[in-house]
Amino acid sequence: LAAEPDTYWTDQFNNVDSLDGYAGIGKELFEQMNGRIDVFCGAVGTGGMLGGVMRALREAGSQARIVALEPASSPSLTEGRGGPHGVEGIGTGRVPPHTQHFPPDEARAIREEDARALARRLAKEEGLLVGTSSGLNIAAAIDIARELGPGKVVTTVAVDTGLKYLNGDLFTG
Repeated sequence: LAAEPDTYWTDQFNNVDSLDGYAGIGKELFEQMNGRIDVFCGAVGTGGMLGGVMRALREAGSQARIVALEPASSPSLTEGRGGPHGVEGIGTGRVPPHTQHFPPDEARAIREEDARALARRLAKEEGLLVGTSSGLNIAAAIDIARELGPGKVVTTVAVDTGLKYLNGDLFTG
């Protein structure tokens, strides 16, 4: 498609501009938390968000542990193989170049069922309408916070709205 007239190919898997674009999240987290971040975790699609946040945190002097997340049914980062899943925008079944250039400290596979259940809970109990990838991020952040115990700061992002999921089965279960 990129060769067709009036078409621009973003090449998200290799375009380093996305790292600059996502760096703002890392800068904002660092500023809002006064540099006190023990862990940042986030789901990986192209790896641009995780790499951009990681780079910004490191440049600001943060030693936060960076944890890459993926659906357990497509564990390319944790087991070297892809697989089918329903978490849009992440878990492409391969290790994206951005994570090779900016390797996380750890990778974790999160069950899609847990991500979907948490997205429903967030909508019902907190009034936060988020999608499955945000549910995955937040489920992992909660798990990591429980592991670390009180007094530790674990951060993540809610990357999308749940509006596009209203016609699907995310909020019917």
